[in-house]
This record gives sequence, structure tokens and C-alpha cells, in this order.
Amino acid sequence: MYCPRCGSLNYRKDGFVQSRQRYECKDCRYHYTVTKKSDVKSAETRHKALELYLEGLGFRAIGRLLQISYGTIYAWAKEWGAKVDLPRKEKGVEFMELDEMHTYGGSKKTTVGSGLPSTDLESGLSVLSAEIVPPKQDSSFGKQ
Repeated sequence: MYCPRCGSLNYRKDGFVQSRQRYECKDCRYHYTVTKKSDVKSAETRHKALELYLEGLGFRAIGRLLQISYGTIYAWAKEWGAKVDLPRKEKGVEFMELDEMHTYGGSKKTTVGSGLPSTDLESGLSVLSAEIVPPKQDSSFGKQ
């Protein structure tokens, strides 16, 4: 067995690392193992993971199907997302429609305010009709 760094045949055993025999070259003192372990997945596997992600599967589901850590899938997705250039719209918003907009205060189950969009039939323009209702206070609020 040759040293990967200097090519020498002069080596000695140097323990185990993750259940694999480790060696040390006596000439250049380089530590190495016989078989190089590679965690790099093929381009085909990465492409399949991307396809599954774009189809709506979650990271854990993809990991189970491809037998890859879901953390690896997540890292790939972040990497792919960083490479994508999103189209930018130069113009501002010209038309906006809000449907049954509700705002909740804290963890209350009652709505604090609500709005309902409407359209002006004469001009054809959308007009927003909104009403803000202050939250009702409990009768014992502030009393001791």
C-alpha cells in the first residue's frame, strides 16, 4: 500500500478511526486510511432530491426515500435557493384585494378588527372599507 502523499511503501499501523484502520507513513509522517470514504452524493441523486422537493415533499420524506440525512437535503435546498435569481417587479402594486381580513389580539379568540373589500360599480375601482373595533375590556380589568 502506497502513501497517498509521497508514494512510499514504508508505513506502520496507527490505530482506528470510526472503525477503519489508520496508517502512518514513516517517511513523511502522513496519517491515512486505505479506503477513502466519500460522502459526496452523485449529481443524479441531488437532481432527484430537487425534483422531489419541487413536487412538494418534505425534507424528512425525501431523506427517507433516498436514504440521505434530512439535514443534507435541507442544506442542498438552501444552496439551490441561494443560486436562484428571483424576478423583480419594477412597478409598485396597482391593485390589491383583501378578503375577510381579520386581526387577532394576543391569544384571544375574538377578532379585534376586520375589513371587507368592496368595488365601486360606477368607476370600477376597488375601494377598501375598513372598520377598527377596539378590544373589549373585561369588567374586572384594573381592579383588585
